[in-house]
Amino acid sequence: MRRRPGWEALAIVTGASIFLAGCSGGASGTGGAGGAGSGTPQRGGTMTYLLGGVLASWSRGLDPATAGLAPSIILDAIFGRLFRLGDGGKIEPDLASGYEISDDGKTVTISLREGVKFQDGTPFNAEAVAWNIERDLEAACVCSPVTSWPPLSSEGVTTPDEHTVMLHFTRPYAAVIAMLISSSVNRIASPTAVRKMGEQQFSQKPVGAGPFEVVSNVVNSEVELKRYDGYWKKGRPYLDGLIFKTIGGDQPAYQAIQAGQVQATQMTTPAIIRQASKNANVTVTPQNGTSPWLIQLNTSIPPFDDKLAREAIYYATDVNAIRTHLFYNMYPATQSFTGPGGLFYQPQVPGYRTYDPAKAKQIVSQLGGLKVDLFGGADQAANQTLQVLQNQWAEVGIEATIHPYQLDRQIQEFEGRKWQAALQSNGAFDPGMGAGLPFRFGSEAVYTGVHDSKLDTMIGQAAATLDENERARMYAEIAKYISDQAYAPFLLAPAPAAVTADGVHGPGLTSKVSMTSVTLLPYWDEVWMEER
Repeated sequence: MRRRPGWEALAIVTGASIFLAGCSGGASGTGGAGGAGSGTPQRGGTMTYLLGGVLASWSRGLDPATAGLAPSIILDAIFGRLFRLGDGGKIEPDLASGYEISDDGKTVTISLREGVKFQDGTPFNAEAVAWNIERDLEAACVCSPVTSWPPLSSEGVTTPDEHTVMLHFTRPYAAVIAMLISSSVNRIASPTAVRKMGEQQFSQKPVGAGPFEVVSNVVNSEVELKRYDGYWKKGRPYLDGLIFKTIGGDQPAYQAIQAGQVQATQMTTPAIIRQASKNANVTVTPQNGTSPWLIQLNTSIPPFDDKLAREAIYYATDVNAIRTHLFYNMYPATQSFTGPGGLFYQPQVPGYRTYDPAKAKQIVSQLGGLKVDLFGGADQAANQTLQVLQNQWAEVGIEATIHPYQLDRQIQEFEGRKWQAALQSNGAFDPGMGAGLPFRFGSEAVYTGVHDSKLDTMIGQAAATLDENERARMYAEIAKYISDQAYAPFLLAPAPAAVTADGVHGPGLTSKVSMTSVTLLPYWDEVWMEER
């Protein structure tokens, strides 16, 4: 048995995917004939998958504990996952065989699959998993765009037998497994390989227990993988090889698929997604979003320390016009911090303030005018949305100055705490996850605009409640409270779309998969291609 006393909570790393950095996607339809499940899976072939935008960087390597913002889509192919989200968001064991949460919600028991080996031939067991958890918790950078667990108790992590790992927390946390799925803890590295190679070398050519092993890695350019013949699922993966390459954007990625140079990518540009959905030679698979866009308002400083000013923004914002004219009705509107791909989705909130320019003009007149600095992402979708908001608000007398910033500047603005309004995204599969509700609305969060002790209590109580029905009721109350206080108007719930060449099949490519936040993660061991 291994024990580790009193760790601090898992550190949060602010990922670009949490911000509005081109994270829009979906599709109005599906082109092509190659749907999921059509035909018998074939073994063989090498797939090339293009990565663009925030997914096109792994400068800190591919070690789960130190990789920073390395794309999870690559890490999953190498390391596999303890758990994954299945149909309808159901948690499914993968390298784990199951889990239990104690009645008091403070102890999580994870059962591990027997007979699994890492790609270096060493055993995948409780000792290895516990070693990884310890390493992840102590790392200066925990590679996840999500969140933190509650602190572990004095018992820490224990391993009562070779295939059981127990996590002992100081308080209950209902989103513990959903958070684990989104974090570095879900990807287990070979301890033997890390010790033998050293962290620097391991980060460039890591060893996991996933379906593919690394052949070569050119940082921020290309990763070549080959089938791991010792993978625990017999006959999987179907592909002989998998290559990830970076690309400059959705347009060149689409052109490469049309030219037959690559087989798959995920896109975030609505106009290109719409174009691809009409192409009979490709398949476009829309996903269900979990992270709605919202207009964050900094309630600590003028003008939005005044509730009337916040109400004016609600009434001045025409969400339907944005959905229709910028995003071709691809994404549903929402009035809360949930999307259709996540838990507790609530598209409408009682008493929510909707577009009413007459009321907006009245409030602006009452305030004697309203000037706003508004920033957001520098990508095309965000920039266009900023311009539309500026024009909509101008029609009711709100003078908005807009700033399309790159991610590093956005972080600086939040850390400086002098910003007024920000076009961002918020949400996760489970609202209790750190990338979800607490990230934008918790008083102690860096990227929040709200400092409300009552709301903090409500958020904490919901996260600690294990009963799903009770949690649903509590999150509905929180959504109404945020609405009643006019803390942040919500817009729509975007999601990336998978775009593939004809003949490609697999969950996350030609069928929907549940997403923990905003990144699409195919089930690589189930992906296959028809013989050409």
